[in-house]
Amino acid sequence: MFLKAVGLIVEFNPFHYGHKYFIDSVKNIFKGYTVICVMSGNFTERGDTSVINKWDKTKIALDNGIDIVLELPFLYATQSADFFAYGALKILNDMGVSDIVFGSECNDISKLYDCAKKQLECDHIIKSNIKDGICYPKAVSNIYDDDINSPNDILGICYIKEIIKNNYNIRAHSIKRTNDYNSLVLDKICSSSAIRDGIKNNRDISSYIPYDVSYINNKFLDDYFPLIKYQIICNDNLDDILGVDEGIENRLKKYIMECDSLNDFILRVKCKRYTYNRIKRILVHILCNVRKDSSREIDYIRVLGFSFNGQKYLSKLKLNIPILYNYKKGISKLFDIEYKSSCIYDYDLSKYEYKCGVIKNNQRN
Repeated sequence: MFLKAVGLIVEFNPFHYGHKYFIDSVKNIFKGYTVICVMSGNFTERGDTSVINKWDKTKIALDNGIDIVLELPFLYATQSADFFAYGALKILNDMGVSDIVFGSECNDISKLYDCAKKQLECDHIIKSNIKDGICYPKAVSNIYDDDINSPNDILGICYIKEIIKNNYNIRAHSIKRTNDYNSLVLDKICSSSAIRDGIKNNRDISSYIPYDVSYINNKFLDDYFPLIKYQIICNDNLDDILGVDEGIENRLKKYIMECDSLNDFILRVKCKRYTYNRIKRILVHILCNVRKDSSREIDYIRVLGFSFNGQKYLSKLKLNIPILYNYKKGISKLFDIEYKSSCIYDYDLSKYEYKCGVIKNNQRN
């Protein structure tokens, strides 16, 4: 039996009609293929929590046409685009996909391939610009003749770079995005950002998602700020935490006692070199106590769910690394980090009330 699979890289934070359109389009183009998605779990690349937990996201994905849902390990799901892409493409290559598809603003795959090659050729220039204090997105966009700076195009370029660098036998394809990634306007097909903004502002978002609104758990990184604050105050070695570099720990320590909200804190710490989302990713790593010496080797593939067709694909697959379904301590250091981050995500924040810098336990005895 010849296995045919197409790969998607997703966050589904939350899943919406644009995602459904995307999956339907992929299934129409790749008829007869097993559709495999690598999905970030409870924490995301922008440095936030998922407003739907990873198990519910998995069920929604399977209900809407995905055959196999794989977990992108926390350590890659919560880092910048290059690391995010490295982890996702490594997993999809190991799973034997022949093609990947991603959303794109420009929807010109030839242009994106050219940009990926240009980035690889100019890697030394990008690194030099970063050392000079230019933030990563700007350092990258500076090397292009074309104005390629939209989020999905940037991610797509990172995916293509990984294919080229590692000589993966994978073809990349794009599908035109049907909405503005950063738009906060709610519509039939709108961005995840718009839906998250609607949730934060207590709007009815039931018309913009193809499943029951009860899946939404309303968890945001803001809710964890008391725990983040505690970690920053108590940790005398913040520079050991993943992403805490170049003296940013001094700014974190300087402003933490002055702030009672996550947004206020980030805006005070933010500077030319450290973007808003980069700081959020750092705060996620502080929250979960992820150290720079944490193992980064992808030595397993975790399946979160599968369809009947996905089960058939998995049964025929031969891999050099284990396929895991359930957590067991000690199998992988990377998996241990995953478990710890999931426990923190699942922490019942409703038991606590945060006032004037004090954590008050509201749980009745």
